[in-house]
Amino acid sequence: MTATELAAPVECPAYRDPGILRWLGAYTASTTGDMVYHLALSWAAVQSGTPAQAGIVLALSAVMRALLMLGGGVVADRFGPRRVVISSDAVRCVVVLGVAAALALATPGLWVLAAVALVFGAVDAVFMPAVGALPPRIASSGQLGRVQGMRGLAYRISVLVGAPLGGLAVALGGSAAAFGTAGLLFALSLPLLLTLRLRPLPTDEGARERTSALQDLTDGLRYIRRHRVLGPLMIVVALSDLGFVGPLNVGLALLSDLRGWGAAGIGWVLAGFGTGAGAASLLLTVRGRVPRAGFVLSWTIALGAVSIAALAYVPQLPVAVAVSVAVGLLAGLSGALCGALTQTECDPAYLGRVTSVSTFFSLGIAPLSFPLTGAAVGLWGPAPVFTASAAVCALGGLFGLAMTSLRRAELPKQ
Repeated sequence: MTATELAAPVECPAYRDPGILRWLGAYTASTTGDMVYHLALSWAAVQSGTPAQAGIVLALSAVMRALLMLGGGVVADRFGPRRVVISSDAVRCVVVLGVAAALALATPGLWVLAAVALVFGAVDAVFMPAVGALPPRIASSGQLGRVQGMRGLAYRISVLVGAPLGGLAVALGGSAAAFGTAGLLFALSLPLLLTLRLRPLPTDEGARERTSALQDLTDGLRYIRRHRVLGPLMIVVALSDLGFVGPLNVGLALLSDLRGWGAAGIGWVLAGFGTGAGAASLLLTVRGRVPRAGFVLSWTIALGAVSIAALAYVPQLPVAVAVSVAVGLLAGLSGALCGALTQTECDPAYLGRVTSVSTFFSLGIAPLSFPLTGAAVGLWGPAPVFTASAAVCALGGLFGLAMTSLRRAELPKQ
């Protein structure tokens, strides 16, 4: 061993880095608060209006988020992800605690809930790109794969904890208590975020040329289009999400009803999916790096598509649960690799805008397939609809394999 090798610093794994652990704690608290908030909003909307009115209230956030998402990426890059995340959680904390106080003291109309939903949608539009842009500012490039695994585990914990916690708060104190609980969780994330120290960008040290927001957005889209890895990766994300979310969000409920599995069946299948996704996140957390990341990403999407189609052809619930574990494992691994490749390939100065594009496909465009999926299952049954959706998802994986630059993309060595 040479003297240079002896002197080389040993990189601290992400799960031992205090700064990354503080970020992870803040992310977990914020995401859990988000889960509790959505349950509280759903319950309050149902109690305050008709089912149709409640549906409109719940849809407002999604519409606002989709409309403003690309602009949110510009905001994250202009003002910095840490500042945007802190401001977003602070706004969410104040708004949610305010509506909790209003519900505790009076019975506000449905319009108050609608206003809260609109505010949350707008805040989410800047919060999500900033969250995606933050890891490269707190972790070295060699640890970003591990950070994505840790983030996936934190999200699964939030899903497991958030729904029961929100339900318990509603049972004990109604919607006001649930909103208050969500506000406290958002508040918990703030001191953790305030202690984060960011790695400086090269552009941080010099004067930044002043341009309009539209010019920044156009510049970001041009950057993606010209990038040898990110351009194809965004197409893969769009196709895989478009084929994935319909069957798993709408088709699964209809499939369970047709098979006679009931609500418990949906719960078991979703639990299987969550188990598989959690296992994928744990694998990436422990290993930190997957060799031939672009190749593995594309193949896991293609194989995951086969598993999605298989769900429509298994009549027994235990087999469907086993298949859903495979779907979760493959989707969880491909999703984490998408995030890690995005963060390692992208110039950090553009990361907010690049993240906003991928999130726009996931949370803006793909959910538009929900009503189409439901109507198609009603007309033709689950098998052809799941198969067609899986074909779209598989097309994303095959496209990734066909693009040499993406297929050969690698995560940095640790």
